[in-house]
Amino acid sequence: MAEPVVTEDDIREALMDVIDPELGFNIVDLGLIYGITVDDGKVHIVMTMTTPGCPATNYLQEGTRERALAVPGVKDVEVQVVWSPPWTPDLMSDRAKRFFGLIEG
Repeated sequence: MAEPVVTEDDIREALMDVIDPELGFNIVDLGLIYGITVDDGKVHIVMTMTTPGCPATNYLQEGTRERALAVPGVKDVEVQVVWSPPWTPDLMSDRAKRFFGLIEG
């Protein structure tokens, strides 16, 4: 039986289950995921945190790795935390902006 073909969208959807414990919202809609590449079951995720001193960095990094590894067909996951460009609320999805009262809707 053939291995499932993993897509960036598969990973992004799985990461919707990773919730920032301080903000109570998923890391995808918060705009913390800067990039996802998938190559033959190997996943590389580039992400950031809301602040460089974020106390949840290890928790979110490990949660991201574990959630991506749970996607059928994923063999290995590397999660890279970067600080440039810095995160701003502008990176949030409209859904998150509405939740936090930054836009009406």
